[in-house]
Amino acid sequence: MTPRWPLPEPMRLALAQAAAAADAGAVPIGAVVVKDGAVVAMAHNGPRETHDPTAHAEIIAIRAAAASLRQDRLDGCDLWVTLEPCAMCAGAIVHARIARVYYAAPDAKGGAVEHGARIFDQPTALHRPEVYSGMGEAEAADQLRRFFRERR
Repeated sequence: MTPRWPLPEPMRLALAQAAAAADAGAVPIGAVVVKDGAVVAMAHNGPRETHDPTAHAEIIAIRAAAASLRQDRLDGCDLWVTLEPCAMCAGAIVHARIARVYYAAPDAKGGAVEHGARIFDQPTALHRPEVYSGMGEAEAADQLRRFFRERR
């Protein structure tokens, strides 16, 4: 699907990571961590290929960014992801102190940012990143629809 306007490079990279996930037989979700305009880490969903239920794109990207930057707090980093993060990933975002989260498609069933648990809105949240949604939504939703349609 062709976007109606040019997407920022980090979201294009996240969508490419999602496509790589689909090619590997995983749910097409991609994530990119950016600091000071530079890509620090990229990842795609990997629970099936790694036999690890925590291997969501966001978790893998956060781990890689922390290792690359050699720090456990990702202050000043942005996370670009193709689907609204789940509760586990939202919790990791809080603990990593990600500054901004950009996600493409909402997830009314499993999302935990603007749906479900709304992790960042909880009074016990130690950190609340800025959240921007909808950028690349049509493309990400199309990837997900095609993936699941092909498996039915």
